[in-house]
Amino acid sequence: MSDHLRYANVSAETQQLALTEMLRSQPHIMAILKGMNELGLSDPLLGSGAIYNTVWNLLTGREPLTGIKDADVVYFDGADLSYEAEDAVIQRCSVYFADLPIPVEVRNQARVHLWFPQKFGMACPQLKRSADMMLYYATKTHAVAARLEPDGEISIHAPFGLADMFAFRVTPNPALDNRRTHHEKAARARLIWPELEIVPWPD
Repeated sequence: MSDHLRYANVSAETQQLALTEMLRSQPHIMAILKGMNELGLSDPLLGSGAIYNTVWNLLTGREPLTGIKDADVVYFDGADLSYEAEDAVIQRCSVYFADLPIPVEVRNQARVHLWFPQKFGMACPQLKRSADMMLYYATKTHAVAARLEPDGEISIHAPFGLADMFAFRVTPNPALDNRRTHHEKAARARLIWPELEIVPWPD
């Protein structure tokens, strides 16, 4: 087995431990996790490329920020679904995270169903918590997020598990008709991480 696949066939518990150790090794990741709490965001999660791309970089010996354009931070505020309320949070976070090496993109998951049809041409169910959106990602492999709990532990949220991520396997999620998004993102990723195996969208 090649070295970058050393966590591909271990237990789910070992994979989760490996992921938390990798996240703790990255100062910018820890700064974001701590910042989400200090900013008082409700139900905050750091997810997507900031997590799985970091893992792929560390396991293949690349620089930790290779291929990472930004860090996706989400929160859930169902009490105020206005754009203005979300924008106020975005601006506050932008100032707080200004010194990080990558920009931090912040979104209220309670508002996703309002803009999703216009952006993607299909409806998305109204979410009830931040982690729900991962159920509808085009790719199961990308559905992984983390938060720093009050006791200092990092909790991992991965509805489809971590096996695909550690196997460098990009697996589609047909919950929505995201075939094009899956293949486009997978093709772009493979240019950076040729180790990836791309699973085709099911017929």
